[in-house]
Amino acid sequence: MASETYVTVAETSRPAPGQRRGSDFARLSRRIAQEGLLDKRPGYYAVRIGLVAALFAGTWTLFAAVGDSWWQLPVAVLLAVAFAQVTLLAHDLAHGQIARSRRVARIAGLLVGNLAVGLSYGWWMDKHTRHHANPNHEDHDPDVAPDILVWSEKQAGESRGLPRFIGRHQAWLFFPLLTLEGLNLKLSSFRALRRRSLKGRGTEGLLLSAHVLAYLGAVFLVLPLPKALLFLVVHQACYGVYLGCTFAPNHKGMPVLTAEDELDFLRRQVLTSRNVRGGRLVNTALGGLNFQIEHHLFPSMPTANLRRAQPIVRDYCASLGIDYVECGLVESWTQALRHLHEVGRPLREART
Repeated sequence: MASETYVTVAETSRPAPGQRRGSDFARLSRRIAQEGLLDKRPGYYAVRIGLVAALFAGTWTLFAAVGDSWWQLPVAVLLAVAFAQVTLLAHDLAHGQIARSRRVARIAGLLVGNLAVGLSYGWWMDKHTRHHANPNHEDHDPDVAPDILVWSEKQAGESRGLPRFIGRHQAWLFFPLLTLEGLNLKLSSFRALRRRSLKGRGTEGLLLSAHVLAYLGAVFLVLPLPKALLFLVVHQACYGVYLGCTFAPNHKGMPVLTAEDELDFLRRQVLTSRNVRGGRLVNTALGGLNFQIEHHLFPSMPTANLRRAQPIVRDYCASLGIDYVECGLVESWTQALRHLHEVGRPLREART
């Protein structure tokens, strides 16, 4: 199962099985391919990888140079940015955007994900594949599965215990809960090692353990206990918020699909996704995921080509009468929080 995951992620841009060659998506896909937008961009990724590696290594060097000082707290914030950028590179590796060889991509993904930031590459890739196949589907998308938060009125009605309690005020608690996301990803990564379907569990576990030992060893070697603990809290909290603010604007607040919704590939991806407007700064900060519609239609497309694909996709959707949603970064967060607040309404009313 795990060995097939990479194929699924990297090749999602191909028409789905059973899709007619003359389908709406197939026609768009041919246009995109004719423009060369699915071609690899080795130069772009060489520069990006170099810059991210310099940021990651430079931040750890700064950490060692600052030493026992309260000035380490700004360094913790900078390290959170470095971790997030490394995570975004792991995302591109999983989609086959960087390397042509699946073996090379997997090795790089293990080093970047497991060793550098403590995120299981295999576990996350399987989870993300299922998200891409059925975005915002309450039965099939793990990103909207009921856990601590609820994403639909149906989930709210079925919630019990802590999710039901949090669900009443989840819009207000969303950003505070994101501070725990970095820790949650690490715990989920270690829990995934128990799955027999996870390919190379031994290697994944070894690299995850090496990350934890090196990460905690460096922090406690340089800082005394109180400062070390505060450094860890600040770093992991900022890392979680950064990732949450990167991925949440893309789908949260968009239609949540159910088993009754029968949509073709094009509409399923476009109607559940949202683009985020912004210049070079937003594009860099979000790792190109601000072009979420184009990314979901063509996951293997290099990040650098998403901007060029946008006007083609937007005009094509307009010609078919398909809603193409795009807004600013703050507005995207607002829509996500508004959705969470509305979904929690039945729980608040039931309590009253």
